[in-house]
Amino acid sequence: MTTSEERTFGERTRVHAFRDDALGEHDAVGLAAAIRRGEVGAAEAARDAAERVREVEARLHAVEVYADAPGPAGGAGTGPFAGVPTFVKDNTDQRGLPTGHGSAAFTPRAARRDAPFVRQFLSSGVTVLGKTRLPEFGFSPTTEFEGAEPVRNPWHTDHSAGGSSGGSAALVAAGAVPIAHANDGGGSIRIPAACCGLVGLKPTRGRVVPNAQSRQLPLDIVSDGIVSRTVRDSAAFLAAAETYRRNPKLPPVGLVEGPSGRRLRIGFLADSPNGVPTDTATRAAVTETAATLERLGHTVEPVELALDPRFTQDFLVYWGLLSFLLGLTGRTLGTDFDRRRMDGLSRGLRETYLEHWRRTPGVLRRLKRTTVAYAAAFRGLDLILTPVLAHTTPRIGHLSPTVPYPELVERILAYVAFTPINNVVGTPSISVPATRTTEDGLPIGVMLSARPGDERTLLEAAFALEAEQPFRRIQDV
Repeated sequence: MTTSEERTFGERTRVHAFRDDALGEHDAVGLAAAIRRGEVGAAEAARDAAERVREVEARLHAVEVYADAPGPAGGAGTGPFAGVPTFVKDNTDQRGLPTGHGSAAFTPRAARRDAPFVRQFLSSGVTVLGKTRLPEFGFSPTTEFEGAEPVRNPWHTDHSAGGSSGGSAALVAAGAVPIAHANDGGGSIRIPAACCGLVGLKPTRGRVVPNAQSRQLPLDIVSDGIVSRTVRDSAAFLAAAETYRRNPKLPPVGLVEGPSGRRLRIGFLADSPNGVPTDTATRAAVTETAATLERLGHTVEPVELALDPRFTQDFLVYWGLLSFLLGLTGRTLGTDFDRRRMDGLSRGLRETYLEHWRRTPGVLRRLKRTTVAYAAAFRGLDLILTPVLAHTTPRIGHLSPTVPYPELVERILAYVAFTPINNVVGTPSISVPATRTTEDGLPIGVMLSARPGDERTLLEAAFALEAEQPFRRIQDV
């Protein structure tokens, strides 16, 4: 097709921009190879990607700001992703572009320099076309706002694209760009990947350069990365990041290029250790994935993760601490910052912390001890398989910041029941597409988690799943 495709199935509208142009159906690795061979030019790829973005943006609302003059960046267009068009999430500084953090509480100003992670990302040779939208300060698992259009899921525009990296996930799933920047402080890479049928790898704490926003916090829970449509793109990103800067405290990963011949012992956990039940469709997806792994020769067995019963409430208080600190330091973002203009979720989280602030030392102590329970669960295991989320992707509005806070936070905790553990412990975790819902055709993701520093085993297992059951493509449905 020569324009973005929209198809309506009952109430459902699917949107994508795949067509016969410079990008074609390439992933980032494939497009970079075509550019190196001279089959397409980097400028041509950027132009066609920009056109694709403009075509889907009217339906998806995924872009916060466009770069004035995008061009090859990082080493004059060298690197494994040289010439690949992409976007940076709008909570990370890109020189010359404003950083708004998804908030209406201040007027953003243009960044004077690139954030450390952006420099690492640019070293791979990507071409940055602009910045993607996120919910206010990345707090929500959906990219929705009090006074603006939500980011919509390209598989079903009545539904959420996830959060907080929802803008990035929507553009990649719709075929507008092959990869996009994402970061994860409680699931914000893996959640939108699961919602949009993508691969989302949260690296080990310290694997990429420290996140500028979280490195000074008492517990650093944020890791940067990308969302992609293929496992090899996520593997190539990690290898490129390691080439730029390798953490000597972690085992090297290198470039993972496919499954290994190892037979793994994999723990299987269908329901969240905090007691949140998994819905029928999600349970079926993770059970089917367990069966696939067994068919591939791996041993899959039930596992228990004995978290402190206070884990969920402790994470909520820590989440509230982040909102409280933003309220105190917001003028560093913009001189007109007014915490009263923060959205309902941010204000509610701040109030949660003010109610429980005396518990801060105990909260931090217990959260840091989660490493003990995590290590115990991994005795004799290589990976643990779980759902990404406790239920399938909700409709727009279910998790909106306009929902009264007590009801909203209850809904969030009933949805985001698996991903925060890896952020607290600092361990790597990957979301991969598994199946789709029968009624709406929405992707359902499953999650593999590993020991600290073992991204290689995660990627090898993800490659094996992708080869055994190729991920469903939006343009083929």
